[in-house]
Amino acid sequence: MAAKTQTQNRQAMIEAGGKLFNPTCSSGYCHGANGTGGSAPSLQGRNFTPEYLTTVITDGAPFMRGFKDDYSAEQIQQIVAYVMSLPRGKEPARAVAQTEARPAARRAGAMDQFTSGLKMPETREVTGERLVKAAGEPQNWMTYYGTYDGKRYSTLNQINRANVKQLAPVWAFQTGKIEGGLNATPLVADGVLYLVGSFNRVFALDAVTGKLFWQYFYKLPQSAIPYGTSVRGIALGYGLVFMGTLDNHLVALDARTGKEVWNVEIENYQKCGCNVTAAPLVVKDKVVVGVTGGDSAHRGYINAFDAKTGKAVWRFYTIPGPGEPGFETWEGESWKLGGGATWMIGSYDPEQNLIFWGVGNPSSDFHGDNREGDNLYTDSIVALDADTGKLKWHYQEIPHDTYDFDSAYEQVLIDVERDGKKQKLLIHPQKSGFTWVLDRTTGKYINAWKHIDSINWVKGFDKDGKHIGRLELPVGKSTMVCPFWGGSRSWNHSSFSPRTGWLYNHGIEWCSLVTPMPQNPKEGQGFVAGTTVPKPPPNGEYSTHIDAFDPVTGAKKWTIKTKYPLTSSLLSTASDLLFTADIEGNFLAYDAKTGEQLYSFNMGSGTRGSPITYSVNGRQYIAVPSGLGSIFTAGLGSVWPEARNFQSGSTLFLFALPERKITK
Repeated sequence: MAAKTQTQNRQAMIEAGGKLFNPTCSSGYCHGANGTGGSAPSLQGRNFTPEYLTTVITDGAPFMRGFKDDYSAEQIQQIVAYVMSLPRGKEPARAVAQTEARPAARRAGAMDQFTSGLKMPETREVTGERLVKAAGEPQNWMTYYGTYDGKRYSTLNQINRANVKQLAPVWAFQTGKIEGGLNATPLVADGVLYLVGSFNRVFALDAVTGKLFWQYFYKLPQSAIPYGTSVRGIALGYGLVFMGTLDNHLVALDARTGKEVWNVEIENYQKCGCNVTAAPLVVKDKVVVGVTGGDSAHRGYINAFDAKTGKAVWRFYTIPGPGEPGFETWEGESWKLGGGATWMIGSYDPEQNLIFWGVGNPSSDFHGDNREGDNLYTDSIVALDADTGKLKWHYQEIPHDTYDFDSAYEQVLIDVERDGKKQKLLIHPQKSGFTWVLDRTTGKYINAWKHIDSINWVKGFDKDGKHIGRLELPVGKSTMVCPFWGGSRSWNHSSFSPRTGWLYNHGIEWCSLVTPMPQNPKEGQGFVAGTTVPKPPPNGEYSTHIDAFDPVTGAKKWTIKTKYPLTSSLLSTASDLLFTADIEGNFLAYDAKTGEQLYSFNMGSGTRGSPITYSVNGRQYIAVPSGLGSIFTAGLGSVWPEARNFQSGSTLFLFALPERKITK
């Protein structure tokens, strides 16, 4: 009888611990629902001791705060009991806050840099001038979006609506490490394809055959790395390959040999809780790069370095300091750790010499009582002089954000004729469910239109873009917020086709139950200050879709429903094709005019990166990164349980038409 009572008490502790653990982690933050893995590793399959877990949960670990101020000693023991009840493994336990970066650091060894000996084709130096005129070299894809304007559009048209069904894989390259998936956008210059995988592994390949010219494995430190192991891209310029690193460095490699030319630390990553996961942007003779850290107590910035030497040129802080315009929008000393990460890449307008960059959310994510004010320049687009980093204009889309709807996504630069006048516009899809339209010369608001239906955080905007009917989130109370904090779409990018004049985007209809909670910030540590649980939208059904819109008015041209959220970018071409891929591993082609699906090929692993197109010797190729990974995809299983079973991977697939069967 005593044994039965003890078992019942133990089960009660486990159930109570699960109720405390899962609301915090089920959104994809921390260790994921049921400890299956999120931004931090899975807790399943680990052999923890109760004493170890008690210490870590109470006092914290690298990049994980302690919870002694949140839970009583009894509640902490309930959480310990719950974690101990998860499926166990045979390996000794590692620190729960640690990412999987440590094995890579240990295994790098003699393979840090390898040159195959294969002869690389003659290439021209990728200069600032070539990048400005990249649209005139459709055979290459030399910068992250293909061109500075962020359109993700190619004038190549050999693969067309009549022959797209003949597409077939012609080669594939495995990076050799699947943790973190393959989030990257490949680059191509003069027959050489450059690719970065997770853990800062860079590869130079023959763009026709996939044969390896060289590889470079960055030596990561032994300590934990924030924000997982995924890397989104690299940059080319002046005979170099530029890469931001997971320990917050900027590295330049010789593009022909892969040998390290220079390496600069941006800021100590353990102090700031930040790093670089996005591709740098080469502008003129500079390399411009942002940093993560919006979910940590950190002050964000954008940096520019001399491309040839690595010398720091300028830094723009996204949180103004004392005496700077916008400082008055922060309460007390909250500006010091105010967030404002710059975790994606910007766009560039050479005519105006302006860099446009999106700024992330303020910290903490959901509790804003300790940072009263608009909190500039968070949730803003900033326009910076490329030479000096000086601010020309800004537009704040969401003042005092308490929803984690940051503004880091792509800025698409288009020129249109409105009211008989030519106008330079910036189109900006945002996590909040709206797409903003701005005059990119002045930053003036023109329009904001919905790219999803499930939005309740604001009722609308007046003629000047000011919010009407903003949803407030009381501290300690749960409020339904639509869309979900993960966004009306993920960071994977839209595409604009000058042929159709339409913006192609993807959307997710979902919401979250948000409970803001007070939290004391500690520099460099997570600063979310609340819990979130995914919930279906008011109609009761989670849904996802791809859409074609008029980029200025938001008029919808067509829409197609998808089974799951798209976590791959869109790519449009001059043959009126639209390419993407899904989390089940399908590479897809659509008619850009109608939305009709024309082609599908399963690559065996879900996708997270961005497809590109290029040509060599007159043959057009589509390069598709395959491999799930990242915080966002780790959280999808809480809404779509079957997504937990989708395969990860890290393989680049190349598709082309059969050489003798190309239909004109």
